[in-house]
Order: sequence, then C-alpha cells, then structure tokens
Amino acid sequence: MAWAGTGMAYAMAGGVARAAKLESAAGVAPADFSFVQISDSHIGFNKPANSDVLGTLQTAVDKINKLDREPAFVVHTGDISHLSKPEEWDAADSIIRTAKAGKIFFLPGEHDVLTDNGKSYLDRYGKDTKGDGWFSIDSNGMHFVGLVNVLNLKAGGLGNLGREQLEWLEKDLKAQKSDTPIAVFAHVPLWTVYQEWGWGTEDGLQALSYLKRFGSVSVLNGHIHQNIRKVEGNITFHTACSTAFPQPEPGSTPSPGPMKLPAEQLRRALGLTAVSYKTGNSQLAIMDSNLESNNSQTVEIKIDNFAFNPGSLAVTTGSKVSWTNHDDIPHNVISTNKLFASPVLDTGETFSHVFENAGEYPYYCSIHPKMTAALTVK
Repeated sequence: MAWAGTGMAYAMAGGVARAAKLESAAGVAPADFSFVQISDSHIGFNKPANSDVLGTLQTAVDKINKLDREPAFVVHTGDISHLSKPEEWDAADSIIRTAKAGKIFFLPGEHDVLTDNGKSYLDRYGKDTKGDGWFSIDSNGMHFVGLVNVLNLKAGGLGNLGREQLEWLEKDLKAQKSDTPIAVFAHVPLWTVYQEWGWGTEDGLQALSYLKRFGSVSVLNGHIHQNIRKVEGNITFHTACSTAFPQPEPGSTPSPGPMKLPAEQLRRALGLTAVSYKTGNSQLAIMDSNLESNNSQTVEIKIDNFAFNPGSLAVTTGSKVSWTNHDDIPHNVISTNKLFASPVLDTGETFSHVFENAGEYPYYCSIHPKMTAALTVK
C-alpha cells in the first residue's frame, strides 16, 4: 500500500497497467494512448480534513491539462458529490469538464445516489449508459467496462452489482477475444480489501470469473481514498486516491472516514491516476500523482516474461521506484554501478528504492543477466 497524489495517469502498453506519478507520464516509453482516472472529489464536503475540496479538484484538473499528451479520456470513478445535491454536481462539472481530454466518463459513488435511488445522478450523467449507469467502450484495441456497485447496499455490507448487471457484463465480455486487453472501472473495489469496513463487492468474484480467460485485465477502483495494488494471475487491481481527503489504512483505526492531516501533508495524500497503453505490449503503465507542487513520483516497474517493463524510464529526483516480480521464477534488481540492490524477489514480491540524485541508473537481474534496463533521474 502507498499513499499517493491527486489522480492517476494510466499508460497502456499492450494491456497491463504500469504505475508512475502523473508528472512522469512523459517519461514513460511512448504509448498509443492514455487516460486519466480521478475519484472521490466529494464536492460539498467542508470539514477540517479538507475545507477546500474545489481547490484540490482544480489542482487535479490542472495537472491533467499540463500533460504533454492529451489523454483519450478522463473517467471519474464516483463520489463526485458529497450529498447528491445538484449544486454540488454543478460545481464539480464546472471544473472537471475543463479537463483537456477526448471524452469524460462518470460512474457513481454511494454519495452520488443518496436521493431518489440514483435517478438524479442518471439524469445528469447517465446518457449512453445501460441500466443504472454501466457502460462499455472500445478504444485503440482495448475494451473498457464501467460498472455500478453502489446501489441496493445493505447496512454494513459490501458493494453490489446485481443479477441484471452481471448478466449484461457476461454477455458484453463474451463478444471480446481472449487476447483483448480489458480495463474495468467501478467505485467500490471489486475485490475485498477490508470486509469489516465494506471495502469490497459482495458479488465481485462472479464478475471477476468472467475475466479469467483474458490475458491482461486491469481493475481500477476508488472509494477507499488511497492507493492499494494487488496482482492475482492475469488481473492487476488498483485503487486511486481521492481528490478530497485521505482515509485510514484498512484496520488501522476503529472505523473508516475522513482523516485530518497537517496542512502541509494533505496534498501529498490526495491524487489521480494516469494510464498509458501501447499496442503489442502486455502492460498498462499506471502512474499515480499527488497534489503536491513538487514533481517527485511513485513509479512501478513490472518484472514479467524475463523483462523489466518499461525497460527505459525517466523520473524526477525524489521519486520512489518499485519493482514487482510477476514471473513464476525468482529475479532480483541490481544496479550496474552498485548503488542499489534488491534481495531475491519471489513471485509477487516487491523491491523499492528512492532516487535522491539526478543521473543515469542502469540495472540488471544478476540471476538472469540478459535482463537489463535503465532509469534516468532528472
């Protein structure tokens, strides 16, 4: 788990998501297209945890508009508003719709459907969607699915998709070839992060079963206001930070809720996600960015199929780079200049290093020396 910034930029390279901060999107190998996820803006919230949620949302959109390359779309994964009030949505729209992107998509969070069972949300944001607001689109060789799991919730329970939506999802995915990269969005995590707090989806396993036949699947959620990543087989799970306020780590406090931080730390705990995709590659590049004014980054490099992905990457000083082994055999990460070295990484294990100084950092796997890559720190 890692706290990160105000949104996520996703770089899609062949279908699997890789992560780095938004400001570093230009440093990732050229992608065919990219998109950005923002989440949990809670417009209307005005408590000590953040008394200026409009200001932090504006900062997130400003970061999107400063990207070197315009994203194909922006998707907001829910809790646009805090109390489902029209004036809250109006204020959110006045900022979100200024994002420089090909399209903007929305999914509801539970705070967007507090009244009339979500009808007001659908009237505003549900054009060209199915049922309670779910949808799918195709873009640049990928298939994207937006799911709604915040209606018909039980007290103290998990998110819920429902039979009608599951039947639609099964039919929608049957039309896709198994080598099509898939990205799935929903507000509440489809996997169970922490059941005691309702951080999961009751029938999420059923939805995930439809995704098993695909070679590359990325599931991107919000709701928990923090970055958590997990990989299970062909599926990469990722939750985005809020643009409004952080929440505690799972189980670290008696209950979830807005977490007040010192003013100088707040924007470090808010964020967005950018994702890029390159045809022919098996990875999406997922980049988390916080709202701080500095450009430090949190970047993920995947070790997969006897290769570091991306093999060439530019980051800023102060960035934290993490390598995760997705192969079924062990690897390690060794600096050619002996500046850092990981232990042996078994499947699913991660090694991280913070780069404080500018320079060139070639590295390799000493177990399989043909595996080489390089970082440039600016």
